[in-house]
Amino acid sequence: MELKDILEQIGLTSHEASVYLAALELGSGTTIQIAKKANIKRTTCYDILLDLKIKGLIFESTKEKRRLFIAEDPEKLKKDLERKEAVFLEALPQFRSLYNISGVKPKIRFYEGVEGIKEVYMDTLKYSGGFYAFGSEDIVKIVEQEWMNAFIKKRVKKGVSVRAILPKTNYVREILRENDQKELRSTKLIDKNKYPFSIEIDIYGHSKISLISAKENLAVIIESSEIYNTLKLIFEALWDHLPEIEKR
Repeated sequence: MELKDILEQIGLTSHEASVYLAALELGSGTTIQIAKKANIKRTTCYDILLDLKIKGLIFESTKEKRRLFIAEDPEKLKKDLERKEAVFLEALPQFRSLYNISGVKPKIRFYEGVEGIKEVYMDTLKYSGGFYAFGSEDIVKIVEQEWMNAFIKKRVKKGVSVRAILPKTNYVREILRENDQKELRSTKLIDKNKYPFSIEIDIYGHSKISLISAKENLAVIIESSEIYNTLKLIFEALWDHLPEIEKR
């Protein structure tokens, strides 16, 4: 990622990022010099320099009656971000309390791409206890086995167990179920030809449901106690009617 893009990611505007980088490269410079380096108008540059000065990213100096602008050490950006994070984390419980009581309609978030799917998987580890899963082997193919193995290790380390209803494939029968005990997993199998699950559904966190589609390369998290309770009951009903896997 370009440095300018990184600065924009942490909150600077496009012009602010350009001016800060120009000042940083020059060491010190007049408004005209920085504007030329940043490839923006002098008047615009001056206003941005004043804004950056207010933000503490630029300071002024005078040399031979010339007004110079100097970029602060990038380390200051890091410290500012850490300070803002600390302030936000301190207030997070209050934000969460507002979030939890605001309305009764389900909260839905969409995630795209492999990284989005991985993020949804990691969300299941934020909650103690266990979760329920209608699994799909297709998911492993896109996140790759190595990442899935690492995820399972993190899940086990956190003590998060899982009950899973999975299609009866060679991978599930010969690899997954053999590691059920050490991977804190209870498994029951269904006929993959009669019930070809193409998405994965995870039921967790007392109010969350994730739906993950490998074919569409996207995932959704729904936060709703009503939907959670209903899908959990459906899972339990199916689980109770599926046979136990014979021990080898």
